[in-house]
Amino acid sequence: MAGRGYTIFDTAIGRCGIAWGELGVAGVQLPELREIETRKRLFKLYPDAREMRPPEEVAVAIEGIAATLRGGIGDLAGVALDMSGIPAFNARVYQFVRTIPRGETRTYDEVASALRASGAVYSVTQALGRNPFMVMVPCHRVLEAGNYADRISPNGGSISKRRLLSIEGAQPTTSKTLFDVLLPVARLRPQA
Repeated sequence: MAGRGYTIFDTAIGRCGIAWGELGVAGVQLPELREIETRKRLFKLYPDAREMRPPEEVAVAIEGIAATLRGGIGDLAGVALDMSGIPAFNARVYQFVRTIPRGETRTYDEVASALRASGAVYSVTQALGRNPFMVMVPCHRVLEAGNYADRISPNGGSISKRRLLSIEGAQPTTSKTLFDVLLPVARLRPQA
């Protein structure tokens, strides 16, 4: 691969973007509400990249991402990721999250424990919130305690964790409602 490039490609959920460099895929952008917004985000993140035809290694990644987003099995394990500029802890988190099987989830606490950093739940959350490799590093498979599908990273565009999990056929997750938040604080009424 020569130089840094990017391309926009079609998927079942909309037009995604991918950027790459000499060391591999530098980032994946899930669709924003409009394609122009997806392009703007890619340009902001990778201002030195120019739009071009993807090399073979990136074409394999695009095929895998597209297959995954239509509910198929996309083999992304062998695709090289450009981790230059990514903090070492974040890289460890990304490597572990890539091993979570399709259709399964983990909590932030389980990821921290697996990395032998049990006090680092906040750091795991922050690392996944900055995940530049959407779908390739399936951060949507990592949930907060209680299996609530929380917010996805900015590179997730307008797509939610819940939607990505449902595409993969994972167990349905629920979001907290006002009732869920207030119930633990409400006093129980005595039964008559």
